[in-house]
Amino acid sequence: MGKKKTETAPFSFWSWVIASIVLRLILIYFPKNLNLASRPEVSTPLTSFRRLAEGYWLKQSSMSPYAGSMYHGSPLLLSLLGPLTVKRIEGQPNHLLYSLVSVIADVVSAMLLRATGKSLQLTYLRSLESLDLVKQIRFSEILSSGDVAALIYLWNPFTIVACVGLSTSPIENMAVILCLYGACSRRVPLAAFGWVIATHLSLYPAILIIPVIFLLGCGPDAPPRKLFLQTNQQEKVLNPSKLPPAFSWRPIVHFVFWALLWSVYVLVLCGVSLRQFGGLLEMFKSTYGFILTVEDLSPNIGVLWYFFAEVFDFFRDFFLIVFHVNILFMILPLAIRLHHHPCFLAFVYVAIFSMLKSYPSVGDSALYLGLLEMQFSFFLFCGYVGVSLLSPVMHNLWIWRGTGNANFYFATAMVYACLQIILVVESLPLGTMEFPSNRLMAVSSASELCLPPFAVFLPLTIERDPVDGRQTFLERDAFQYRGRARGMHVILPVKCKWEVVMEMIGMGMD
Repeated sequence: MGKKKTETAPFSFWSWVIASIVLRLILIYFPKNLNLASRPEVSTPLTSFRRLAEGYWLKQSSMSPYAGSMYHGSPLLLSLLGPLTVKRIEGQPNHLLYSLVSVIADVVSAMLLRATGKSLQLTYLRSLESLDLVKQIRFSEILSSGDVAALIYLWNPFTIVACVGLSTSPIENMAVILCLYGACSRRVPLAAFGWVIATHLSLYPAILIIPVIFLLGCGPDAPPRKLFLQTNQQEKVLNPSKLPPAFSWRPIVHFVFWALLWSVYVLVLCGVSLRQFGGLLEMFKSTYGFILTVEDLSPNIGVLWYFFAEVFDFFRDFFLIVFHVNILFMILPLAIRLHHHPCFLAFVYVAIFSMLKSYPSVGDSALYLGLLEMQFSFFLFCGYVGVSLLSPVMHNLWIWRGTGNANFYFATAMVYACLQIILVVESLPLGTMEFPSNRLMAVSSASELCLPPFAVFLPLTIERDPVDGRQTFLERDAFQYRGRARGMHVILPVKCKWEVVMEMIGMGMD
């Protein structure tokens, strides 16, 4: 029976992958791509296909691609994707080649997520081996969390909409995931390349350098050494080989070197591309300057456009500083709290700058939702569905029918921002290391436990009862599923059948 499941699992995974590709191709063949390219929730001034086509036309006409404040993306995208905006295949939908590039980017991102999940799972298994728990999992039936994360990313409606809507978000998401994959697999040049490209395309992924440093220095979701010290306390003989490796600066130095090398290479290419149109200074002003000054106040799924449309010009610079520094203020506290879980820290950072960036889109949400298991509460699920349905309606009432105003559309943007905040707050217990309660939980019979894919990999502090020899572990070192105390579900970092059941000792909470 076990062999049968093992054989059918890969076939099932690739069947879902192929089905997701077929769905995208079907939607691409709909007339005008369902007009998704014109939706403000999908296309922003930085990711719009139409603006990319306009910038390429200006460049082909021997004018600066940034003339007229139409295009604000990377000049590298103009060189790579610009020709696809004008090429046509007779009898095929317009921009079919560009759409195929987006489909390929989504599939590559999903495969990188899958490989990253497997890398994290292997790291966790090594941690269990250090805790002498290999015998408990040797015959366990393990389902790769990377497969689940990849399928979640491919079948996320936001991912599909961003792909079919001719947005450049799939390219940006692929660069971010490539950076995380390179860091988890200790491929330093690849991690540096992904980080440089992601930062070059949208600036905000620059803060991901902190989880990347933790991943390279400590390893993927490395548990603190004190847990291993507690585990070996009763043995009274500490085996150094079982301890996790200490923080290493050598891969960090390599990462800095490769990041500088890739940065120089990218800047040289941009300078060559724009040598007749103002050079790098013009690029910095029209891309990063455009992001930081929020010049375009066209409606989008974010909240900054409405705020800066209403604020007095005298206070504009002050609030620009406040909004951008707000992201920086969260970096250090989260890094201190979640430094043992750099992958989860990366998810939180991505979610934060997706909420607070100048020109957000649903493609940004597709990225961080792919890094976390979609076990939403019913409230969050209904909220996301409601916003997805009401946002086009409110925009239509305001812009086209004239029966509403900007407050209608801004209300959906506010709800969307609040849902993202709730999602981050609800997911934080998965990334916290310790809990205040120190009660023991005894292990006696069978249960099936699972871990949210790609989120947190945390070992347990195992102790042995001196009376009956049963193994126990500290509750504060286990997972506390959604923060529930009574009737708690303990989530182990591997999805498998454990011949154990959890018995609460001392159910009364402080």
